[in-house]
Amino acid sequence: MTSENIRIAAALMSRSDGRVLLVRKRATESFMQPGGKIEAGEHPQAALRRELSEELGIEVDPSEMTYVGRYTAPAANEPGRLVDADIFRVVIAHSVTPAAEIEEILWLDPSSPGAVKLAPLTRDKLLPLCSRP
Repeated sequence: MTSENIRIAAALMSRSDGRVLLVRKRATESFMQPGGKIEAGEHPQAALRRELSEELGIEVDPSEMTYVGRYTAPAANEPGRLVDADIFRVVIAHSVTPAAEIEEILWLDPSSPGAVKLAPLTRDKLLPLCSRP
């Protein structure tokens, strides 16, 4: 692995039925949490709010975001690199629409992902968190 981790902020976003929102970016195969790279000098929460607005057209109030923790996993779309992710839990009631580089969205039951191709961070670190309050 290279020493340069990819710093991202991502949302563990769920709705009232417990399903979790995953996105697939254009020209990629794996579904992952919505979010993206943190720009230099940007706070992770601000980065995530910016990404959710750009990618899904939603505005999330900081009071609706709960910090979950920081997780590292192999990057889904950049072989040999790691993502270093600040994760925020966000409960959402309104609809989302894919925009920017998002090709597809999916509301996944975290207890039975089936054959959906998932990013390592999503599969190994974040979906297991969904069974916890």
